[in-house]
Amino acid sequence: MKLITYKLKESGNEIIGIVSQDGQRIYPISQFDINYPTMNDLIENISSAELELLKSKAEKEHDQFVASDKIIKVAPITQPRQDIICLGINYMAHAEESARYKQEAFGGERPHAVYFSKRVNEAVADGGEIPGYEGLVDSLDYEAELAFIIGKDAKNVKKEDAFDYIFGYTIMNDVSARNLQTAHKQWYFGKSLDGFTPLGPVIVTKDEFDYPPKLDIKSYVNGELRQDSNTELLIFGIAHVVSELSKGMTLKAGTIISMGTPAGVGMGFVPPRFLKKGDVVTCEIEGIGKLTNTIG
Repeated sequence: MKLITYKLKESGNEIIGIVSQDGQRIYPISQFDINYPTMNDLIENISSAELELLKSKAEKEHDQFVASDKIIKVAPITQPRQDIICLGINYMAHAEESARYKQEAFGGERPHAVYFSKRVNEAVADGGEIPGYEGLVDSLDYEAELAFIIGKDAKNVKKEDAFDYIFGYTIMNDVSARNLQTAHKQWYFGKSLDGFTPLGPVIVTKDEFDYPPKLDIKSYVNGELRQDSNTELLIFGIAHVVSELSKGMTLKAGTIISMGTPAGVGMGFVPPRFLKKGDVVTCEIEGIGKLTNTIG
C-alpha cells in the first residue's frame, strides 16, 4: 500500500490518502472512517485492524477519489518529530569514491556503522525546490537513499525481530553541501540546511517488499543516470541498524532512518560534478517511485 500526504488547492490542510494501483487516483482515508491529521499521527496511533482495512481498500477502485494531477504534493512526513538518523559510507563503492574526493574527511577503515543526524524543519515534496544557497554553498551534491520509518517504539530489539518494528519505506535525497560538510569536520551543518531533505513521493508499507528489501536504486541529473545500484549492497543492513541503535536509545514510532547512498554522487567524479541552479535531480527506488526536485 502506498500512502501519500497532500493538500487541495482550496484548502491548506494536510490530507492522508491511499494511491491507487495505477497511480492515477488518490483515495482520502477519511472516506473509510479513518481519521488522522498527519502521517506522524497515523504511524503512531493506527491500529492493526485499521491498517488491514486500508490495505484491503487499496486493492479496489472507489467512487470517491482525487485525481493525482489535482493535488498539491507535500512530503509524506512533512515535519519529522526528531532529526532523521542517517548512515554514512554504507555502500563500499561510495566509500571508495568519497575517499578519492577528500581522504582526510572520508578515508580510513570503518568497522562500525557511521551514524549522523539531519535536522529537518520541513521536508521538501516531490516536485519541490532545493535551495542552492549561492554565496554559502559551492559544492551542492545529491544522494539517493532508501529510508525506512519505525512503526512502534523500539528498545533492545533483536536483529531477527527488526522487521516487526518497521512501518514502511520511502525515498530520501540526502542533499549535502560538501564545502560545509568537510570544513566543519563533521556532517551536521552541511546536511541540514533548510530545504536539504526531499522526501517521498509516498510511504510504501513494509508488506509490499521482501525483507530485507533488495531494490534497484538510481539517481539522475537532468536525465543523465548518475547512481545505479541495489540496496542488497548495503554494508550494514536494516536489522543491524535497528538492533544496534535500540540497544542504547529508544527509536520512537515515526523515526526516519536513511540507509546511505551508493556510488555516483557529484563528488565522486573526476573532476567533481556538483549541482547548479536549474538542475533537475531525480532519485528512484524500485517499487517506491521517483522523487524529483529542481535546484533553485
